This record gives sequence, C-alpha cells and structure tokens, in this order.
Amino acid sequence: MAETSHIVGGGPKKVLYTLATIGQMGVGKAAKALTAKNTCKACAYGMGGQNGGMTNELGEFPSVCNKSVQAQSTDIQPPIPQPIFEHTIEDLAELTGKEMEHLGRLGTPLFRRAGSTRFEPIEWETALHHAAHRLAEIDPRRSFFYSSGRSSNEAGFLFQLLARAYGTNNVNNCSYYCHQATSEGLASTIGTGTATVELEDLTAADLIFVIGANPSSNHPRFIHMLKNCRERGGQVIVINPAKEPGLVKFAVPKSPASMLKGGSDIASDYLQPRIGSDIALFKGLAKAVLEQGLEDRDFIAAHGAEYAAFRADLDALSWEDITASCGLSREDIARVAAAYGRAKNAVFAWGMGMTHHIHGVANVEAIANLALLRGMIGKPYSGLLPLRGHSNVQGIGTIGVKPVLARDVLRKMEEAFGVTFPEEQGMDTMACLKRAEAGDIDAAVIMGGNLWAATPDTAFSTRAMAGIGFKLFLTTTLNQGHVHGLGDGEVMILPVTARDEEWEPTTQESMFNFVRLSDGGIRRIDNVRPESWILGQLGRRVLPHSPIDFEAFSGHARIRDAIAAIVPGMEDLADLDVAKREFHIRNRVMHVPSFGTPDGKAHFVVTPIPAREADRLMLASVRSEGQFNSIIYEETDSYRGKAGRQAVFLNARDMAARGLVEGQRVVVTSAAGRMEGLATLFDLPEGSVLAYYPEANVLVGTAVDPRSKTPAFKSVPVTIAAA
Repeated sequence: MAETSHIVGGGPKKVLYTLATIGQMGVGKAAKALTAKNTCKACAYGMGGQNGGMTNELGEFPSVCNKSVQAQSTDIQPPIPQPIFEHTIEDLAELTGKEMEHLGRLGTPLFRRAGSTRFEPIEWETALHHAAHRLAEIDPRRSFFYSSGRSSNEAGFLFQLLARAYGTNNVNNCSYYCHQATSEGLASTIGTGTATVELEDLTAADLIFVIGANPSSNHPRFIHMLKNCRERGGQVIVINPAKEPGLVKFAVPKSPASMLKGGSDIASDYLQPRIGSDIALFKGLAKAVLEQGLEDRDFIAAHGAEYAAFRADLDALSWEDITASCGLSREDIARVAAAYGRAKNAVFAWGMGMTHHIHGVANVEAIANLALLRGMIGKPYSGLLPLRGHSNVQGIGTIGVKPVLARDVLRKMEEAFGVTFPEEQGMDTMACLKRAEAGDIDAAVIMGGNLWAATPDTAFSTRAMAGIGFKLFLTTTLNQGHVHGLGDGEVMILPVTARDEEWEPTTQESMFNFVRLSDGGIRRIDNVRPESWILGQLGRRVLPHSPIDFEAFSGHARIRDAIAAIVPGMEDLADLDVAKREFHIRNRVMHVPSFGTPDGKAHFVVTPIPAREADRLMLASVRSEGQFNSIIYEETDSYRGKAGRQAVFLNARDMAARGLVEGQRVVVTSAAGRMEGLATLFDLPEGSVLAYYPEANVLVGTAVDPRSKTPAFKSVPVTIAAA
C-alpha cells in the first residue's frame, strides 16, 4: 500500500535534490542563472526581476523553490549533439518525456521535409526563407497561431500582431487548457478576469481557502504564505478530493524551525468532496453561512446584484441533495462555514481542479458567490486568487494572444499601425485542432509549450496535429510534441533563447497582476535567437508591403511603447526602460468594492448542481511533484509514496469492490480511450480516481465547457478492471 500519512512536503529530501540539481548544473552557472535580474521561469506566483532573481515583490530573500531550479537546469544544458539527428524521428518518438527533456538544448534550426523520416539541421537564413514562403502561399484563414505561457509580453504582442496582420484571428494560448474558465467566471460576477489581490494581501489574511490545487507540488512558494497564516493564528482550509500529504504538513526549507520540528502544519481543516461535486459543496457552504446568519447584509445591499435569485435557489435546495452530491456531511460543511464566518479577511485560492470541468465557469462563479456572501472582495487582505501555472500565461492573455479582443483595443491597434485586421471571430485552441482534424488547417505557428501532449484524447491530438500541412515550432528544447503527430507534412523547429538569454530586456506578469522586468543578457548557445527577432524576420518576409516595419518593430522598447498605448492598464510599461520600476497593472487589485461590471455591482449567479453518474468512477488527471506542466523531471512522485507515472490512485473500498490489490495492473476505460496502469491506494473519496497528466489524456474527451472552451481533464467518467 502507498501509505502517505507519514509523508511531509518539502524537507531535507527536497533540499538535497535541489543541491544535486545545482551540482549537475555547476555551482557557478546555477548561481548566475538564479541571481540574475530575471523573472522566475516556473509558475506565475512570481519572483525575480529587478530586485534580483531570488527576491519576490515584497523584498523577501531568498525566494526560490525546486521548480525554479528544475527550470534553470533545463536551460543550462549544452546543445543537443549533432549525431542525435542522424536517428530517425521514429527513434526519437520512443523516448519518454524526461528523456526528451534531457537530450539538451536545441541549438540549430531543424527541418523535416514532407514524408521524410528524419530532421535535418539547416541554416537560419534557409529556415526563415522557407517558413515565410510556406506561410505566404496559404490562405491565412486556414492557419492558427498558438503560444504557451513561457514567452515574454513583447514576443506575445508581436506574435498576435503578426497573426492579425497576416490575416487570421485564430490566435490562442494555453489558457484555454487551464484558467480560461476563471476569466469567464470572474467576468460574469465581478467584471474582471484575474486575481483581485496582491501578494501583500496574503500577509494579513486570517483565512486562506486552497481549492482544487496542490501548491506543495505546483506552487511551492505559496506554501510559505499558508504556513505563515497558520503561525499567526489564521486558518487554511483545503478543499480537494485527494488528501495531499504536502498540504497536511510541509517542512519549509527556508525555515529552520519548520525543518527541525519535522514540518509545519498547513491545513487547519480539509474537506474531500467527490470529484466534480464542488458546486454542491460551495452551495452547501453558502447555505450554512445563511443559516448561521453570517452573511454581510450591508455589503450585499450596497454592492450586490441578483442576490434574491441566488438566495431563493439556496432556500429551495435540500441538504439531502447537497450531501448526496458531494459526499460530505452537513456537519462537516457547517463546521467549515462557521470557520469562514469567524474570518475577518479571507482569500480564496484555486487551481485547475476547478477549471478543468464541463462546468468549470460555474465552479468559479460559485467560489465568487461564496466570497461575495461575506463581503470578501473589495477590501485589503481579502479576495480571489486563481493560482496560474506558467510564469507569463496571464501576461500573454493581457497583451492580446487570444482570438477575441475588445473592440476598442483592436481599433487602437489598427490606428497605431495603419492596418485593417480580419473581422471574423477567431477560434479557441480546441476549435482550431478540430478544424485541423477535418483537414481545414494548412499551417500552424506554435510558440513554446507542447500542444500535442497538452491536448485531450491523445489519438485525436495525433490526428489533428498530423493533419496540419506545415508546422512551425519555436522552442528551447525538443519535446514529445515535436516527434508525435507530425503526419506527412513539413515541420520546422527553430531554437529560441531562454528568458535570461534574451538580447534585450523583456517583461512578464505574475498571477498577482505584477509586471516584472527581466534583463536577459546571458550567453550560453551561439545559434539560438529571441522569439521577437524571429517573428520580426518572418513578418518582413511574409508581409513585405505591410505598413508595419516588422524588423524594426521587433525591438522590445518599441513594443513596450505600443503595449502601453494600446492595452488598458499597461500604461506604466512606457517608462519601464528608464525608471526600471516594476508595477501592478492598473484597475485590477480590488481594495475597494468597485467592480468592473456594467452596473458597477458584484453579481451573484445561480449555479446548478451538475448531474452525477452514481455507478461510474470519476477520474481527474494530476501532476506529480517532479513535473511542470507536461515537462517530466522525475519519474516518481516523492509526495505520493514514490508512485510512478503509471499509477492509478484509488480509494480502498473501490479497489476491494473490484477485487483489486495494491500494485495490480489495471485497465482504465473511458468513452475516449483506454490506458493500463498500476492500482495504487490513496486517500480519496469513494468513486474518485487520479492518474497522471499527460499520460491520462488518452482518457479525456474533446468536449469542452461551452463558455470557456476548456476540456474536462478533471472529471472523466471511467471504468476500471484487472488487466
């Protein structure tokens, strides 16, 4: 049995792992990478920038974590040896994700001719000329542009500008596979799409909810704030189907006291609803708050809208329906509601456990309802905190890498550059891939990430990517998405600089709406180029008669001036080169109850409880401690009993009901596909199953939330049987 009750997150093992990783990198190289004035390359919690690479926006030092070191270890690798490219693509496709990551940095442009079995290294001029020729000869409406959250604001702005000037609004990013439901759910309730708090607000919150997230693995720096909240007498309430050891107790490497006592208590209370039943739980918490008379009536009267319908819906909802859906008792729900009622300042933080559902937007609306019920939005030390993944995924959306832009922003761009953009609405990520599967996409420009591995239904993903006639990738390393789903068309892969290697300073935005300036300037590999330089070269070749001088405009200072003039809230970007003053984006942090909705009110939303298939297991895909997004750094999970990548985590009673024992090979089947794995005991509610992403993507269907267009990576009905 994978007994995890003794496991403590963090601690000496993570310290030793970090030291070993730094040793492999070389202490000198590691120190240079970690201390230079560049934003952390890992999660969007944010650190680094002009205060130094290991300092956060509160001036705390050292602010570094295992994820930071892992990301740096990848970028510091030497170039992939040339003999590797003598192997066939089929040979490369046999490598695991970890093995691909450790081949080294991509140090030369690669080209796969149509139908060829190999990549061939080519010169930059040849690569750029051919890529531009291919893009110029196709109908732009039969293309799409996709960016990960790794890129800078400058590259992202130029990316979407090139796409729209080229003739397509099919511009999208990885948020459609992560937090787009957050943007939609917050827009409908409070009129914004991002966090309402800044980092400093966490320092005086006396209650922090952690919902559908595992920051001990994915946002380790956030754990420091949770520990500090507990130590000053506050509460940390975790809502997660899985009892994650790192959220129960965590030995914070930065804290000698935490290390010496074997770990700090993190969760003061822990609710484990069934997978996919969160709306029932949130409605139960709201109902209990009302029954205990703990709502903020003055706030609701002054700043709330549509409260009567919200209240009537809760009054009509029975406790039997609530508990039957989420699997928690009325007493458990009432206890947590009472704890919430005692709080003066509460922050609600959530991850993709909330957004990866067909009803992901409604999940976020239900969280907002609960916060509004006690007036916890619109004052200091309280509010909403979506835990974003990649370091600049929020910034990429802010500066326009999305299919639909506000009309005033589009108009400003057209006026600034003297161009007219296409009027047809762009497609989201899944819509683009479904068009590709149907044979209606001739070219894709993919900047960073691993779109093949990130896409649900791996068989579908392979067909869709294979159907694209010309694929142009911009990347620092090779990953499985560069060797799977290639089809018979042409593939070009261009090597780009890492953030700290950029030729000019760049900017990134944290999940706290804080914009940092990264100096770049480190030289490691001679034959890599910045993304903005590549985009500028493509622009001048693809659109030689455009009024936009793409080559000249690829200079970052000019791009920042344009962003400051065009994108609302980013005005302070114009002075950044001179003042070096990093800043919060205007009109986002909500310390007063002024909401961005048309009527200025915060809107309560009625959120129906989704139907539950009582006889089916519900699976959620999860990440391990040793991975970041689809990048695998370690094959086993130190926080889940050293489980391997094929683990299928189950409740003991669910295993017994199916005659399964620990370590037995099982077959997991869904409407989308099947996978084999190893039955692994874990602390989960009955009916709930976990398996690792991206391996479990074979089980995830392509249906999406109709409002956010996000697939249901975390609520997949499955059956499990012995293999």
